Amino acid sequence: MNNPKQLTFPWSKPNKSSFDHFYFDQKNLEVKKNLLEGDDDLFLYGIKQSGKSFLLQAVCNLFASKNKSSLYVPISEVKKYGTNFIDSLDNLDVVCIDDIDLIQSDRKWEVALFNLINDCLISECRLIFSSVLNPSSIEFKLKDLVSRIKKIDHVELLPISEDNLLDAVNFICNLRSINLGDREINYLITYSKRNIADLIDIINKLDNLSMQLKRKITVPLIKEII
Repeated sequence: MNNPKQLTFPWSKPNKSSFDHFYFDQKNLEVKKNLLEGDDDLFLYGIKQSGKSFLLQAVCNLFASKNKSSLYVPISEVKKYGTNFIDSLDNLDVVCIDDIDLIQSDRKWEVALFNLINDCLISECRLIFSSVLNPSSIEFKLKDLVSRIKKIDHVELLPISEDNLLDAVNFICNLRSINLGDREINYLITYSKRNIADLIDIINKLDNLSMQLKRKITVPLIKEII
């Protein structure tokens, strides 16, 4: 794209999402490859709290670091602003639209999204969508949009397996220079919701609470958070 720019909207918030800060186990390496190395549009789906939003924001940050234009669009936050802003998005290098399933049965949004996909085919802006539903399960009323979405490559972000939870916790702790003993890690894994988003949230809260209270992270402290 010419004249790279960063668009700012009411929902735009600074974040430090990065691929280096996301735990990919073996079964999700294809997701990483598609996001990092792919040029084509992509549809990323997976259960709630699996890390889809984090990865879409990481894509935008990666493009920004390369002086390329990007925008993260969380449908849950932007629907109230209407669709007019979508008209100019095809001028960007990448647009990441989160929770695309939330526009089901909203004709105005479905038409706007269909037009954006068509415009991006011409401008070569890359589109990355996310959803808790796989493409075949989304019930758009606009049949042309259904057809377009089904033609986009799709990949599933799978939840962390039980066998990799220990590695995931260690990965998150190492990033933050947090020392957790085996007893504390096992307790955390046993009593948390066992998804990457919740683990990150709990560990961040533990780190903050530990610093505030000037206490080591122990099982009793973890019990105050979980």
